[in-house]
Amino acid sequence: MKSQMVAKYNFSLDRVPIFFWPYVAVLLLFGAGSLISAEFGGLNHILLVLGLASFTGLVAVGQTMVILLGGIDLSVSSTITMAGVISATIMSGSDARILPAVVLSLLIGVVIGLLNGMGIGILNIPPLVMTLGVTSLVQGISLLYTNGAPKGNSAPFLSHLATDTLAGVPFMLIIWGLVSLVVIIVLHRTSFGRWTYAVGHSPKAAYMSGVNVKFTTIAVYAISGFMAALTGVLLTGYTRTSYLNIGDPYQMASIAAVVVGGTSILGGFGSYIGTVAGTIIITIIQSLLPILSIPEAGRQVVSGSIILVLLLVYGRAKANR
Repeated sequence: MKSQMVAKYNFSLDRVPIFFWPYVAVLLLFGAGSLISAEFGGLNHILLVLGLASFTGLVAVGQTMVILLGGIDLSVSSTITMAGVISATIMSGSDARILPAVVLSLLIGVVIGLLNGMGIGILNIPPLVMTLGVTSLVQGISLLYTNGAPKGNSAPFLSHLATDTLAGVPFMLIIWGLVSLVVIIVLHRTSFGRWTYAVGHSPKAAYMSGVNVKFTTIAVYAISGFMAALTGVLLTGYTRTSYLNIGDPYQMASIAAVVVGGTSILGGFGSYIGTVAGTIIITIIQSLLPILSIPEAGRQVVSGSIILVLLLVYGRAKANR
């Protein structure tokens, strides 16, 4: 009887969800930051970090779904940039032009995603090759559109939304929280979410089970394009202007956030719940290193080393499951 009770309550690491470890890393990084700077662990600074993380987190929505599908989207950076320059040009500082600017920018993001999805899902072009080619295409169009010199600026309302707070909580964090809730529900409580995981596990097995693999692939990449464009619009509000290459930092950051959050780069395993923690980890590292007065080259070395260590820890955790 006693042995049965011990077995019943015996703790096993195998039962711990993989996304548990990224959240442990978040707490440890905040704790380390507090030792370096007393203000780092304060509520105001935590909210600031989470607000900044929101931009990467929104891009990582689409990147998570794409990677769960077994693919990758290298065009998010160019999509962010194009959405930013187009929205800024149309708005030109006027609230009256927000709606057409946002709608057109989001539609362009969806079109870019559809182009990726059709190339990958219908023509069977490898995701790395397809999205890299689309990146070059979109970058070229952005250069032609701006003649190398983006014009326009954000409407006041959009800047208010991207930079201000509600009762001390950044509006961006509220937006990210609502989007995260929707994404988690879609991935874990809908047929579309199950199809995404199934295709990531095995496209052939998913097809044999009745999953429309082509539709799922195209839809996921369209979502990725939409989320990248949304991020580009909000970044325009945050910076109050637009410039070329504004999306470049978010390409690798979004991929790192997904993988650090415990999602398998091979697809079929992971969760956006983990990506949220991965996004925060990446943002904490980026905000912590300047406090240490480390040169830019050193920051890249330290940041890369920390990410590699985290990936090693998560990889071992997955191997033991």
